[in-house]
Amino acid sequence: MGDQHSTDAAGESFTAEETQALKTLVEMIIPASQEYGLPSAGDTAIFTDILATARSQQVEVSTALSALDEVSQDCQDGDFGALPLDQDVLAGVAETFRQRHPAEAGLLAAITAQCYYRDDRVMRALDMEARPPHPLGYTLNQGDWSLLDPVRDRPEFFRKTP
Repeated sequence: MGDQHSTDAAGESFTAEETQALKTLVEMIIPASQEYGLPSAGDTAIFTDILATARSQQVEVSTALSALDEVSQDCQDGDFGALPLDQDVLAGVAETFRQRHPAEAGLLAAITAQCYYRDDRVMRALDMEARPPHPLGYTLNQGDWSLLDPVRDRPEFFRKTP
């Protein structure tokens, strides 16, 4: 990884290569939708939020991006962020990464989804008010609570703590 860094006020940073790999990956996780007029997770505003959120887990995210680069080196002899933008190549590397490193892939996917669904444009497209859920909350349609009866009726299978 190189010496160029993307930094925030706290001084924590990702290298330019890590930033590029993360941007490529998040655009694959949530691509733009022409049909619904929605941006990809790599949209400037959304990606800025992703970077800020990822910085709060700097070590874990850097470890995940290193694992992604290792898989990319194994599969394509190059760092993930430097691969050609061939969707088949990128998808193959990403799928191998997800299989070999499910926890790391899950972390990057969770950060991506969390930030994407915080974006006002995405919230409006889902016919939701672009606001935080607290303190007003959101009204949910009541489901069929009887579906939980088998769970409630089964015997305890865990050890009680003192």
